[in-house]
Parts: sequence; C-alpha cells; structure tokens
Amino acid sequence: MTQLKRTPLFETYSKYGGKTIDFGGWELPVQFSSIKEEHEAVRTKAGLFDVSHMGEIFVTGADSLTYLQHLVTNDVSKIQDGQAQYTAMCYEDGGTVDDLLIYKLADEHYLLVVNASNIEKDVEWMEQTKKGDVTIDNASDRYGLLALQGPLAETILQRLTDEELTTIKPFRFKENVKIANQTVILSRTGYTGENGFEIYAAPESLVSLWETILAEGEAEGLVPVGLGARDTLRFEACLALYGQELSKDITPLEAGINFVVKLKKEQDFSGKKALATQKEAGVPRKLIGIEMVDKGIPRFGYPVYAGDQKIGEVTTGTQSPTLKKNIGLALVSSEHTELGLELEVEIRGKRLKARTIETPFYKRSN
Repeated sequence: MTQLKRTPLFETYSKYGGKTIDFGGWELPVQFSSIKEEHEAVRTKAGLFDVSHMGEIFVTGADSLTYLQHLVTNDVSKIQDGQAQYTAMCYEDGGTVDDLLIYKLADEHYLLVVNASNIEKDVEWMEQTKKGDVTIDNASDRYGLLALQGPLAETILQRLTDEELTTIKPFRFKENVKIANQTVILSRTGYTGENGFEIYAAPESLVSLWETILAEGEAEGLVPVGLGARDTLRFEACLALYGQELSKDITPLEAGINFVVKLKKEQDFSGKKALATQKEAGVPRKLIGIEMVDKGIPRFGYPVYAGDQKIGEVTTGTQSPTLKKNIGLALVSSEHTELGLELEVEIRGKRLKARTIETPFYKRSN
C-alpha cells in the first residue's frame, strides 16, 4: 500500500480536532469542527487552510516567456512583475492537462502553482514540451502554503506584518514579506469567493505561522478549515475543480473558463487549433448551474436528462450551506443550457426534477 503524503502541519491537525482523509494521495483534514461551521466562518469571519499539498514549479531562463506562451492558453506576456494570472495547460486535442496560476517574479523568472494530484504529470508534460533556454524546477517540497480567507482576513493578518496589505490588490503578490517574523511570498488570489491571502513559506516555519495566525484571529472567530468546506466554498463561487469541472476530456471552453483561452495571441500554443475549431463550430457541451426542484442532492457523476435523453452529468453538487438549497454544476449538451429549463437528475435510480439556474451561485457583495 502506498504511503500517503503529509504536509508539515500533519502532526498539528489533531490539536485542532482535524479528521483526515486520503485526498489524491495526501493525508489531509476534511474538517476540524464541521463543514457547515467552517464554511460559515469563511463567509462571515475568516478561516485558515493548509494547502501545502499544492505544487510549486519555477520556470526560468532566457526563453521562459516564449516557452510559457506555448505551454498555456492565456497570454503570459500581459503579466507584470508581482502579478499572478489564472490559466490552463491543454493537450493538442484541447483537453485540459491542468488549471494553474502563473506568478511573474521577474523577466525570465516565473512560479507556476499547480494542483497537487497533477504535480508529477504536469512536470512530465512541461519537460516533454520544453524548448530553448528553459529550466524547470519542481520546488513543491521546498514550500508550505497557507490560505487565510474571509471578510476579516486582512484585518487579522495586518496585525502580524508591517507590510501594507491594502497595496496587494487581487491577483498581485509580494516577495520577502515578514509575517510573524517569518519571510514569505504573500499573494491575493483565493479559491473561496472571499477576500484573503495565500502565504508561501518554508516548510519549517509553517507550524509557527499556523498557530500564530489562529491565535491572533481567535477572538474574531477565525477557525482552521478542512477540505470539505474548501470544496463547498469554491463550488458556491463556481470555481473549477480539476478532475470534476476540468479534465483531459473537458476543454476550458466547455468548462466555461473561456477568459483564460486567448486564441488571438500571436504565439501558437498546445491545443490552440482544437480549441479554435471547437469555438467556431460551437462548444458541444457547457457547464450549467442546476437547482433541485424535487428533494435530493445532485452528486458528482449523476446522470442528467432532458425527457428520455441523457444530456450530461453532474460535476459537483451539494446542499449549499450559504443558500440552503440543493444545487449542482453539470456538464450538458449545449442545446439544453437556457435558464429556467426543466431537467431531471438520476439519484439512486430515480429521476428527480431540477431546473437550470444562473451562475455563480454566490458572489460576495463588497
């Protein structure tokens, strides 16, 4: 049996009541108190996540920009120093290798943050497609990563640093920031639909940062948050999860992240031809939001029907802790995507009524 990987915080989980599960080969906390409590804390106060399982890959060298432009769908030439960009890597057929963030540290110096379960596959793909003066350095073991999310995240973190946090705008980051006497890379990207920060730190400083931040925010309701609430939070905000909304069989256009596919950028990129063809012909499948009319929760993989015709499957679904409704995302045939359309979801052998609704399900007001 393969040994599960653990983050530097593994021994600390039990102190906070963490219940761990196997998540893509990692032993990670699914919850500390309860998924609903943790979800609500992030929506109304603040939550701290251990996301050290994410992968960090440096790309450097004289040809790094040209290489990245060929590797990903977005236009990397638009990123300024200190800026992050969301993008996707695609196979030649348009299927998704991974969705990721690219941080530009300087000319010829980039940091790619990739999904944990895809690290090895991504590095292999990157090495296969490498050309010119480019060095690929998988630094995942040299970084721990915390995410502090929620309306009070900035207030809490500001007390632990001299850095003026309001100067770090969305999709911006700063290097060599001191937080609680630890030197970190601090960014503001987020995966919850809330305001907040990501803290990239040396593995050996992670326990100290975790405990200091939780103690600092305790009076304001800051709590540790597990994978369960991370999933419900990102789902309500309709942020894609690789393996569900995106995969080698699902293109970025089908998943609705068209904004990361820059077909007009000068450089050719892997999957460009297939994606251009798909866009021109009309995307065959689209990701939609559904709400159950009958009683039942739509789950990953459940079939979706229009009349007697199976038109697709649920990619993510749950009872939304914020909206208190049974909702889901489903990848269905494009002709069945208009709002208010009545569909059926097969749940445990029974077809239950649902209807298409607007996405995202949740958007923060400020």
